[in-house]
Amino acid sequence: MDTNDSSTHQPMRPLGYWRAAAIFCFLVLLLAATASISMFEQFSAQLRDLQQKVQKTAQLQYVAVLLDDKGEPALMVTQMLGESELQLQRLNAVAEGPEDSMQLWTVPATGPAQSLGVLQVKLKTLHLPATALTLEGVRTLAISVENKGGVSTAQGPRLPYLFSGRVIRKAI
Repeated sequence: MDTNDSSTHQPMRPLGYWRAAAIFCFLVLLLAATASISMFEQFSAQLRDLQQKVQKTAQLQYVAVLLDDKGEPALMVTQMLGESELQLQRLNAVAEGPEDSMQLWTVPATGPAQSLGVLQVKLKTLHLPATALTLEGVRTLAISVENKGGVSTAQGPRLPYLFSGRVIRKAI
């Protein structure tokens, strides 16, 4: 009997090709894993950067638009979260007379109005000092016309108010 029978003899497969293909697939998987990890790290870094930018961005806490007697916007009052000032922006051309001052008031549902300060003459935007709690619980702001320099809270505003509007607390 011939031991070199061709019917039982399996042809030799080129194992080198299979090894090369396996090594190539391993390298492709390694490259894909490295790229995935790199993309995840880049995404995490971008997310941290955006979170820091959002934290640094001023967030509006209160806003009030004071209207004139015709219902037109006259003054916008805003307060940013954690800031100790009110920002005021005039929205119309009404200006004080030479012997007058505009004074900002909180108008509670009951009790006397409280002065928040006198607006500086002819400035389009201005800031008034305030605490973080100045507008807490306040429903209405108003502007009165007073003698030059304003009046004390004890004296109270001259009525009727020139402008008034509701205070809106923004949900943060």
